[in-house]
Amino acid sequence: MMAWPESREVLYNGLWKQNPGIIQLLGLCPLLAISNTVVNALALGLATTLVMAIASGSIAVIRNLIPSALRIPVFVLIIAALVTVITLIIQAYAQPLYLVLGIFLPLITTNCIVLARVEAFASKQPTGLSILDGIAMGLGLTGVLIALGALRELFGKGTLFSGFDLALGEMASNWTLTVFPDYSGFLLAILPPGAFIGLGLLIALRNFLHARYS
Repeated sequence: MMAWPESREVLYNGLWKQNPGIIQLLGLCPLLAISNTVVNALALGLATTLVMAIASGSIAVIRNLIPSALRIPVFVLIIAALVTVITLIIQAYAQPLYLVLGIFLPLITTNCIVLARVEAFASKQPTGLSILDGIAMGLGLTGVLIALGALRELFGKGTLFSGFDLALGEMASNWTLTVFPDYSGFLLAILPPGAFIGLGLLIALRNFLHARYS
């Protein structure tokens, strides 16, 4: 049974204090590359969260059975198996989204966020806390991805939620919210430099809020 103070600390660390996207700055490659729309950011974030939660729980269960010399290869093997399953599911049921996310789905295997957390936390903590830590860190990253994706899509295209039909099919084809009608777009926002600028703004906002209200 997890104690509430411990659970609260894990959630606070993952979502705010040690947020992997804007504090630890881990996994910047997918964070910057795939966050050009809200949908892409949300899909990659949820896939990463699922992998982190299951991998953390699995490793916490078997951590005492893994020889110290083999722990990193075993961790990577478990993560790779989970990523393969999730990638195949997305490929089977959301082929257009799979094509958009491309190489960044398999690269979750080598994402330093996932490996760092299972090594630093799950290999030393109880199963329940490890799963919660994986969820919290994954959702913290997902929040940053969504915020960055919304910022880039809004300034780059003048819309929000475009491309939901890639994940949910024809039923979501009308979900796009046009914020700026007749907007010609700002190309820099959806290019890699725009991702760096947007992430810098999010880091500055987080530091401002933390300094003011903590």
